[in-house]
Amino acid sequence: MTSTDFLSLLPFIVLSVLILALMGEISYRRDHALVAWTTLGGFLATLVSVLVASQASPHTQEPLLVVDGFGLFFIALLVLASLPVAALAKDYLEKRPGYREEFYMLLCTATLGGMILVSAIHFATVFIGLELLTLSLFGMIAYTRTSGRSIEAGIKYLVLAAISSSFLIFGLALIYFELGGMGFAEVLEAVKGGDHRETVLLAGLALTLVGAGFKLALVPFHMWTPDIYEGAPAPVTAYIATASKGAMTAVLLRLYLMGGKEMPTGLWIALALIAVASMFAGNLLALLQENIKRILAYSSISHLGYLLVAFLAGGTYAVEAVVYYLVAYMATSLGAFGVVSVLANKSGEIEELDDYRGLGWRHPFQGGVLTAMLLSLAGIPLTAGFVGKFYLVAAGVDGSTWWLLFFLVLNSAIGLYYYLRVVATLYDVNQKEESTFSPLALSGGVVLAILTLVVIGFGVLPGPFIAWIRDHLT
Repeated sequence: MTSTDFLSLLPFIVLSVLILALMGEISYRRDHALVAWTTLGGFLATLVSVLVASQASPHTQEPLLVVDGFGLFFIALLVLASLPVAALAKDYLEKRPGYREEFYMLLCTATLGGMILVSAIHFATVFIGLELLTLSLFGMIAYTRTSGRSIEAGIKYLVLAAISSSFLIFGLALIYFELGGMGFAEVLEAVKGGDHRETVLLAGLALTLVGAGFKLALVPFHMWTPDIYEGAPAPVTAYIATASKGAMTAVLLRLYLMGGKEMPTGLWIALALIAVASMFAGNLLALLQENIKRILAYSSISHLGYLLVAFLAGGTYAVEAVVYYLVAYMATSLGAFGVVSVLANKSGEIEELDDYRGLGWRHPFQGGVLTAMLLSLAGIPLTAGFVGKFYLVAAGVDGSTWWLLFFLVLNSAIGLYYYLRVVATLYDVNQKEESTFSPLALSGGVVLAILTLVVIGFGVLPGPFIAWIRDHLT
């Protein structure tokens, strides 16, 4: 290994060392606070290592991965999403019986899997990163093993993820059978050139798309989402909604960029139908829910449908629209699920919408944060979500995908109803007199305050970040 190899791989090395350090700490003496602070420190060290690795980028580790500006940005984004999850989990797990320390190891291994995904330039690397991420999520979802719902959610995710992985690996086998390789460049070249048997190649790509669709919870691969979101611990739900989906979106975006921002007509039509179905299914089913986590679960399905519109539109604004909307969505979802996490008590999580009635009066800070996140998801001005949707519309107009824009605007109006319904519940004057919510811990308060500042700050002053995306990622 040369010095350039070492520098480019430094974020992976630092996070791997963190995992080993956590194993050593847990083996020597169980101390929840020590393990949690070590994890937070390790994530910060990983962020620093990203800056160091940028000095050696772009650098390709043939034939599996590349460390470039695109990959390092998404590595930093995944770590920044994992930081608040670790901080929220510290207080959340204190209220739960059983061992707590192994959770942080699973969180780190899941993040390492995501980092491998966003750096992949070979489908074998995609499979390795995806499986490392997924296997870690099994344990994280079922971690509160005294809760029957958590165990049920873990088993459901295990079965469905195994099925989706089977589709993915069979698709990769067909691609390898046809091309004799699975590198992104050679697959994209074969798709463009049409020199191979299209039936076999397209079948392989279609089966591979099933695996990606499951991770992104796109229709018709979305059925696991509400049950898993509801049954998993709130910090884990926040992680699945953000880091897990962000990693797979980065893979699709890299393929999109390497393919010259173009896609075959058949794939375009398939993704357009998936986008429209995801928007309608997510929003219409969210209207029927009385559980805050299930509302956010169905909402996440619709938001990934919105995100596909930018991919399909192409043109000048596609990449910056996807990246900005993804960052805005991740910050907003972390804040929304963060509120659910900090409000949980020793009896469990407070999830029913009626239990949130009057929260804004009884707990103004938590109610205000949740309101800001819901308004951002709805796309209300002065929030990051509004600017994100504006850029999705701009990308659609630039690409003249008018019928997709019509469905996006229509579904945004539908979503506005159930988001404002939750906000109205938070500030209902006929609130309950007694509060069953847990007191706000310092770590949770700091996390929620920072996320709120990010959501509002990106909504008020989006220009610098958008300019950075345009200069470094497009």
